Amino acid sequence: MAMILPRFLLTLLVAGLLAPLARAQNAQKTYTLGMIAKSSGNQFFEAARAGANDAARDLGKKHGITIKIDWRTPNEEDAQKQADFIEQLLLNGADGIIISCSDVNKLTDTINKAVSQGVPVATFSGDAPASKRFVSIGIDDFAAGAATFAALAKELGGKGVVAAIDGNPNAVNLQQRAAGFRAEAKKFPGVRLVDIFYHKETPQDAVAKIEQVMQANPDITGWGLLGGWPLFTDNALKWPAGTVKCVSIDAMPQQLAYVRSGHVQLLLGQDVYGYGRMAVEVLVDKLRLKKNPPQAIANTELVAVSRANVEAYAKNWETWLPK
Repeated sequence: MAMILPRFLLTLLVAGLLAPLARAQNAQKTYTLGMIAKSSGNQFFEAARAGANDAARDLGKKHGITIKIDWRTPNEEDAQKQADFIEQLLLNGADGIIISCSDVNKLTDTINKAVSQGVPVATFSGDAPASKRFVSIGIDDFAAGAATFAALAKELGGKGVVAAIDGNPNAVNLQQRAAGFRAEAKKFPGVRLVDIFYHKETPQDAVAKIEQVMQANPDITGWGLLGGWPLFTDNALKWPAGTVKCVSIDAMPQQLAYVRSGHVQLLLGQDVYGYGRMAVEVLVDKLRLKKNPPQAIANTELVAVSRANVEAYAKNWETWLPK
């Protein structure tokens, strides 16, 4: 004969069975996500930080949890300091880490250490492809470099002498941009590429490098900027507007002034604010639901910014860099 339990005992039994599941689902109400950019004060990374903070606020309200962004970024590019920050975050019990890698050689092992301790890592605008990070957010850097040369060649009518500047030679994303730029150059026999020149990723070093190269190569008629470094300061391009064509990756607020003045013909803007939002979203999904993004490489599209749409694009920065 089957035993029939009184209703109150059945209720207690079901509640007892469900309680562990409920506790597991609600055990963690607060998540701390470490965020490590390449350099503090750089508007590119400040916009990504704003996106991360906004995502933390919005997702916290949606899921009834608290998400804290622990911002840890060196004043200037320093991969060893980035590695040290990862170690600090692990000691402090961070639940996840978002990082833009300056040098994969110094960061891959530390990223792997974090993952081995159960702390998922997402990279943005600077990947460590051989590491155990679960997602890389950014652009197709090879394609971006190629697009920069193609746009510059178009501005020059397929004829001219060009040079390019790039930043940290150890950053994988910048290596890819340079490779794309060189590959595209082979498709335009009428445009001679002098070289791609590297510099420290500061506006002053970038401006000095351009002036040095121009003095040595006065026949240059076009510049490809594989990052917007020189345009983060005033009066960086010494030639009269339009006499030397210029195409740059990124479309930061100070860069827009060079489009308005006619010194830069085209900017290729990244969704830097979106990088921060997306990084927090995928980390929260992974931590709460054990869910990975559809692809390990999450590339976003570049936005072309010229005189025709510069004012409309500028309005994005009212959200991306809140006062």
